[in-house]
Amino acid sequence: MPLPIVAVVGRPNVGKSTFVNRITRVSDAIVHEARGVTRDRSYHRADWNGVDFLLIDTGGIEAGGIDEFQSSIRTQALMAAEEADAIVFLVDGKSGMAPDDDEVARILKRHGKPVFLVVNKVDNPGSLEETYEFYSLGLGEPYPVSSTHGNGTGDLLDEIVKVLPESEPELDEGTIDVAIIGRPNAGKSSLLNKLAGVERSIVSEVAGTTRDAIDTSIERDGQRYRLVDTAGIRRKGLIDEDVEYYGFVRAMRAIDRAHVALLVIDSSIGLTDQDQRVARFAAERGCAMIVLLNKWDLMNEDEYVRESLLDRVSERLGFVGYAPLLRISALTGKNTHKILDAIDAVYANYTTEISTSQLNKLLTEMREFGHTVSKHGKTLKLHYVTQTRHAPPGFTFFANHPSLVDDNFERYVENRMRERFDFSGTPIVLKFRKKE
Repeated sequence: MPLPIVAVVGRPNVGKSTFVNRITRVSDAIVHEARGVTRDRSYHRADWNGVDFLLIDTGGIEAGGIDEFQSSIRTQALMAAEEADAIVFLVDGKSGMAPDDDEVARILKRHGKPVFLVVNKVDNPGSLEETYEFYSLGLGEPYPVSSTHGNGTGDLLDEIVKVLPESEPELDEGTIDVAIIGRPNAGKSSLLNKLAGVERSIVSEVAGTTRDAIDTSIERDGQRYRLVDTAGIRRKGLIDEDVEYYGFVRAMRAIDRAHVALLVIDSSIGLTDQDQRVARFAAERGCAMIVLLNKWDLMNEDEYVRESLLDRVSERLGFVGYAPLLRISALTGKNTHKILDAIDAVYANYTTEISTSQLNKLLTEMREFGHTVSKHGKTLKLHYVTQTRHAPPGFTFFANHPSLVDDNFERYVENRMRERFDFSGTPIVLKFRKKE
């Protein structure tokens, strides 16, 4: 059974993300003083007294649209309320009740879900004056809390878990974590929506719409995938807003916990330095990788233009040359049906285990070929090899003089291993140690 869901809704800047971070005891949700920082809805796992549940952080609901995203933000928040088993309606005890609070209350009453009216920023536990005016919203007795200090959150959680449906613990074993990465406006959110089959992320032509990393779980033929749409990654020198920097940090966290990274490149613009940097981030963190040339439908009909792009990608992404490449259109759906198959294949290679006998058979052939390194009167000899890790796969070679191994020889060994075994999509880690 899926975990029960608790949605946190309210107008902008009442402390929803701070509240989510307090409950989950991590700093996943972006916290900032600016209005409208949280645009999409994002999911965070939490537990209280042995009860596991998902907490949804949503964008602020406002009566009037103050920017072009407000309609989508409102829709995302209301979708979160619709799928939730319980709703936390957060209001601001310091600034008092606002007209938008009335509208949000009216909307929530129509959902027919358990609603907990929570007055945030009540930093003095003995003072309840801040809560009195909120009785007029007609949602029952308010719960005073301080998300910053934690006051009142325990009593609130005691009541929330009472109304949640029972569920079995969610099993992460066997789930493939997939980070959708790339520079801003490459089409990552559109791709997520296409794969998930629902409108899960706000899609806009304005670069940088996705600020948080957004988790979506899907299942196909018994295989579960957790897809994470990340904020577009730019050069650090170009990140001049605190909010964008925090989004960058979350993107890095998403890559850190991903098994497979989908690198989305805008074909209509071509490969850029930013695309290279993003690929390096994922490669350095040991992710398996698939390169997706998105917006292929917008490419010039000239075969020379298309081949030039493919050559450029092959040359400039040579350091992740093991990554398979798909030409897709997230907008039209062209070839997107191939992505999950590709994820399955590279994940199998990412978690593969090669027997010691197979490895040493290859090593024997390499010794017979005779390619080695000699320096200062010493000649490198590889005695045996064994697999010492997986995800990504790693191998330790025991040698007489491991200090003689240089980049060229390591590249030679990797190439020979890739010729023999299927490591498509995954990096491999090679270590050379002294034989005792």
